[in-house]
Amino acid sequence: MAHSIALPDVSQSIRVLAADSTRMNSQLLANALVRDKKFQLLETETTAAGVLAAASAQKPAVVLLSPRLEDNPSLGFQVARQLIAAHPHIRVVMLLDAADRNSVVEAFRAGAHGVFCRTESLKSLSKCIRCVHEGQVWANSNELRFLLDALSQAMSTRIVGAAGVSLSKREQDVVQCVSEGLSNREIAHRLSLTEHTVKNYLFRIFDKLGVSSRVEVVLYAFNIGRPALPIAAPAAAPAIASGRVRPLPAPPLRKPASAQQDGSRSEVGIV
Repeated sequence: MAHSIALPDVSQSIRVLAADSTRMNSQLLANALVRDKKFQLLETETTAAGVLAAASAQKPAVVLLSPRLEDNPSLGFQVARQLIAAHPHIRVVMLLDAADRNSVVEAFRAGAHGVFCRTESLKSLSKCIRCVHEGQVWANSNELRFLLDALSQAMSTRIVGAAGVSLSKREQDVVQCVSEGLSNREIAHRLSLTEHTVKNYLFRIFDKLGVSSRVEVVLYAFNIGRPALPIAAPAAAPAIASGRVRPLPAPPLRKPASAQQDGSRSEVGIV
């Protein structure tokens, strides 16, 4: 079994697990990223069981995950769901061969915190990992449009039911915390709850809203595209212009990273 790639001052580095479609691809990816002193690359994995086991044993902060595992083109999405359910603190970035609509939407539905297309540069991947680790969502303007369009279509089929959704005061508090990018542990601390209780609230919220990920909860909370929930939220949806997404207004979020100067990429601090 391969050993972790040692880095100086690993206590200050981001622990990254690479799980590409083949062991060679995973190792090449790890070898490229290890040059960045901010990363500590863990064992490379290529199977669903291996990824889940490594996540439990190695405790990565970020997992780079290919949708294709074990020659199954969508197994990685299932693994992402299991990873996030078992380890809510882990940030998942899906490595896509092409940023097509179906792949992008499925990645976020699986709970991914970012999508990264292989046509982009290694420098961009390094920035992606750092931003996702800080609690940002990594997606460019086209990818965000795919997501918002898909959610708008999904909401149109359940908008009648959504208008009658009744969240308790505590459930609204949890949604507010999720919209600020807080982890389950941070939510528990703020609301004086146990993490187990927070998870139970999230399960009930997911069920009431008919959603499957924290991203969708946030989009409901911010009333993207149309009114959906009677909870405190900013009046305006994020504006997409000139290839970048402007940060949402109040309620206060964790500091969102600014878009790159070239306008090709946006990171929004919502997950």
